Amino acid sequence: SIVARDSANDLAIIKTDIRPQAVAAVRGGVRVGENVAAYGYPLSGLLSSGGNFTVGNVSALSGMRDDTRFIQISAAVQPGNSGGPVLDQSGNVVGVVVSKLDVIKLAELTSDVAQNVNFAIKSNVLASFLDSTGIAYATTAATTALAAPDLAERGKQISALIRCRP
Repeated sequence: SIVARDSANDLAIIKTDIRPQAVAAVRGGVRVGENVAAYGYPLSGLLSSGGNFTVGNVSALSGMRDDTRFIQISAAVQPGNSGGPVLDQSGNVVGVVVSKLDVIKLAELTSDVAQNVNFAIKSNVLASFLDSTGIAYATTAATTALAAPDLAERGKQISALIRCRP
């Protein structure tokens, strides 16, 4: 069930019986060029039900039309990644996946296909939402970088597949 919703930022807090193996820590201050990873359950029923892990970097500190609520990332995301964590190299949440560029519309306008243009809500927007709902969360600074397999495991530990019905 939905506990709180922030439609403007595509965030929601839901109550469920599903319990992740670990709790995520939130980190602000992400930088352009910083390595990040996305973990989620894209294209449910078509791709792996065990989750998908992709890596990339922070391409920009704003989204479409310089919207500062977002970061642009090159880590590949697909429909169904929405709500999944964007992790720094230490396994801290630096964003929440919300969308990708509509390459079909862009190709119609520019005759070119953009690659790896994906967006996440910044962790400070997430933190403000959690603060406004009274939900406590851990914050942290970047520490030791994890090896990619360990980072993927961390993503899996803090994530869960949630199927939404219209």
